[in-house]
This record gives sequence, C-alpha cells and structure tokens, in this order.
Amino acid sequence: MKRLASGAAVVLLAVALGGCRGSDTETGESGVKTDVGVTAEPCPEAVNKDKGCIYLGIISDLTEGPFRALAVPITDAQKAFWKRVNSNGGIGDYEVDVTKYVRDNKYNPQVTNQVYQEIKPNILALAQTLGSPTTAAILPDMKASNVVGSPAAWTSAYAFEDVIIESGANYCIESMNALDYANEVYKPKKVMAVHLAGDYGDDAAAGAKLASEKLGFEFADVKTDTGTDKQAGAVGAILQQQPDVVILTTGPADAAAVIGGAAARGFKGRFIGTSPTWNPALLQSPAGPALTALYEQSGPWGSWGTDSPGHKAMRDALPGKTPSDGYTSGWVWSYPVKAALEKAVANGDLTRAGVVAAVKQLSSVDYEGMLPAGAGNFAGGPGGTFKQTQISKVDATAPTGVTKVRDMFEGPTAKAFTLDKPCFEQL
Repeated sequence: MKRLASGAAVVLLAVALGGCRGSDTETGESGVKTDVGVTAEPCPEAVNKDKGCIYLGIISDLTEGPFRALAVPITDAQKAFWKRVNSNGGIGDYEVDVTKYVRDNKYNPQVTNQVYQEIKPNILALAQTLGSPTTAAILPDMKASNVVGSPAAWTSAYAFEDVIIESGANYCIESMNALDYANEVYKPKKVMAVHLAGDYGDDAAAGAKLASEKLGFEFADVKTDTGTDKQAGAVGAILQQQPDVVILTTGPADAAAVIGGAAARGFKGRFIGTSPTWNPALLQSPAGPALTALYEQSGPWGSWGTDSPGHKAMRDALPGKTPSDGYTSGWVWSYPVKAALEKAVANGDLTRAGVVAAVKQLSSVDYEGMLPAGAGNFAGGPGGTFKQTQISKVDATAPTGVTKVRDMFEGPTAKAFTLDKPCFEQL
C-alpha cells in the first residue's frame, strides 16, 4: 500500500479499516504480541467488551457448489462453537469473531482465491477453508503469509503442511480402513474406486489402490465428474466390471445417482462412501431404497448422536437444528484452532508467525471426546498422522440417517502404512 502524505487521509484510512491492524507487530497491555487480524477493540458481537478481538475467516461452499448441504451447517456449527468459547471467557484477553469475514467459494478454486485475497488483510487465520482443490488454490499464499487454516477436507497432503491444522484420518487412511473392514465382512475379490478427480477423490482412490495391493484385491480406478447427469460412465463401468466393493468419493447427489443408477440395473455389490458423500436427505430421493440396501459410510468421527462431552456440547449449542453431520464436522474442526490460539497466547505471540509456531508445538488436542486421546499431534509431522475411522450403515431412524456398525478403529493396512508423501501422488 502506498504511503499517504496527508494526515487527514491517514485518519480516514484507519477508520475505513475498522481498527484492523496491518502487518506491524504490536504488544498489548497483557504483553502478547499481535499483528494482523487482532484488535484491542472488542468484537462486533462481544460478550465482554473489555476484551480485544481475534478475527478468523471462513471460506465455504455456501450457495451453489456440490457440498453446500454440508457447508452451511459446518459454518453454523463453527459460529456456535466460538460463541461458546467467548461465553466461557474467550482466549486470554481476546474473544473470537468468525462472522464478519465469511465468504462463499462455490467450491471453485478461482473464487476461493478471490475471496481469500479480499479477507486476508483483516484476519489472523482461517477457521474454515472448505475443499481440497479449493484450499490448494490458496495454500502457497497461506504458507508465504503464515496464515494458518482449518480445512473442511481430509486430503493426506495436509500432513506435510505446517499452516494446515487438520482433524481426523485423511481420505487415504479412511479408504484403507474401509477395505480392511470389507475384507473382514464381505471377503471381496474385486474393488473399484469411483471418485472425483483432484486431491479429494484421488486421495481416497489411492488409499483404496494401496489397500487392494496389500490385501490381494483386483483393483479398478474410475474417475467421474460433478453432476447427477454425468454419472452414466461410472454406472456403466460398475455394471461392466462387477466389483464386489466400490469405494465412492463424490458429492452426495452424485453418490445417489451412481448407487441408484447401478442398483436399478441389477448391481448388488457393496458401496462404502467416504464421509463427504453422505447426506441424510438422500433417503428421501429415488435412490433411498438402493442406499439402504447397498451403502455404508466411512467417517472420521462419531455422528451427531454420539455420546461424548463434545457431541453433547455441540447439540446444546445448536438447539432446534435438524441433525446433520455437517454440524458435527464444523464443531470438530474448530478444536485445533482453539488449541493453537491458546498456545500462541500462552507463548505471548499472537502474530501470524506466532500461531504457526504454536501449531508446531501441539502434540495433542482436547476434542472433548469427539476424537480419542492422541489426535491432533501436529508436532509429530506426517509421523503423527491420526489413523482411526469408523463405519456406519444407513438407518432411517437415526438422527443423521446412519448408525455405527464399527467403532473407531485403525485397521492393519493403515497401521502398517508409512505416509511419506501425499497418497494421491501414488494413484
């Protein structure tokens, strides 16, 4: 930004920026250093107006992308999470705002970069960056600018990024665990991965490929595109090759089109969908009976109705909401951000670089039981990758349409696997 010569212009500029600091480091009364996205002034909806404000951005798929049905509750849950934090005293001398800088990325990488650049001068970190390919579009800038982000995604590449604070097992590990489960229950001989391209679908497919090699399955890889009218090729491949198990990694509507289309033409094999494929509204679609008969769901943590202190806190904070595991995910993804901010404040350095340093010091995160002890080991690098998932079946009577059939577990394939590079590079 060019220096303004006029003193009046400087005053006007300060007012226009609404008190948000630039890149100059400052030290507050509490001795905590700050730079971008932290103000001494209270948050717009402050509980305690004597506290300053930490501004976090949210970039999500809120209107027209394939994951909007999940993204809206993810975002609402994060607003509720931080409201609870603020009501319980905030983070040191600060409260946290996640409402002022919410932007829609439409699940589009170019749009993601555009809205990220809009909010970047005003935020300390990202409470949410939804999508693997969309986050990839801004990751180089996040690294260069020390902008930590919590991804609404699970690609294995995040294990190698200091500015990404992921939660739960990645897609690659999730697929490995799904096939270890299938090996016990269904004894398959042929496995197929049907998936979107990019490091969402490719990561899950790579896990399925690596597990198939380990377990001796015949493996086929089928890529598909977003859109219910674009699944004929995937359905045709399933019918032609007749796999025993399909690992499905798409959006929910696409999943219904694939499963419903294959079942309508006589396919009787099993589908196990990675977590973003599911939405309980699918039970009301024409594919509902096929999903009930053929589909199971792998997932990184327990669903809405799980009995844990964190799940209960989430449900209490979202009264009257129709249950959705979008809420569950949004709530879980907020814990490591909270832990990183608390550590940064304890270190006396709430600058962007200070938050990155704090992340590197986290060997575990308290998820209030939503994930087990040992989750959130960011100090351990790729070697600290969390490897437990659970399997659920379709159950129309359950709050989010699925009921657990296998509790959190780490299968033998994942246990023996060393993550030394992103899985999707091995597809």
